[in-house]
Amino acid sequence: MALPITAATAASCALLLLITAIDTVRQRMQSKTAFGDGNGNARLISASRSHGNLAEHAPLAIIMIALLEPSADPRILGAVAAVFVFARICHIFGLYAPMSTEPPLGRKIGVIGTWLTYAVLIAWTLYAVARVGN
Repeated sequence: MALPITAATAASCALLLLITAIDTVRQRMQSKTAFGDGNGNARLISASRSHGNLAEHAPLAIIMIALLEPSADPRILGAVAAVFVFARICHIFGLYAPMSTEPPLGRKIGVIGTWLTYAVLIAWTLYAVARVGN
C-alpha cells in the first residue's frame, strides 16, 4: 500500500462516521424526526453533531496527511494522525456526555487535539510547499 498512514486514518474516520451516522438515524427513528433536531432532542442533537463535526474536520486532515506522507517521517506523521483520530474519538464521547455549565472534558480534549493537529498539519504542509519552490 502506497499511503498506509493515510489509509489507516481514513479508514478510522470512516468507521467513526459510519457509527455516528447509524446512531443519528437511530435517534431520528426513535424520535420520529425526519429533519432538524426533534425540537431540541438532546440525544438526536448529540448524534447529529458528532457525525457532522467529524465530517467537517476529517477530510482536510486526511488530505494533508496524504500530501505529506510520501516525504514525511512515518513515525512523526503517524503520531500526528493518531492524535487526530484520538481527538475525534474524545470529541464524539464529549458530545454524548451530559452537559453542565461547561463542555465535558472529552469535548475539550477533542477540540484542542483537533486544533493542534490541524495547526501542525497546516504548518507542515505549507513548509513542504515552500521547500518545493526552492
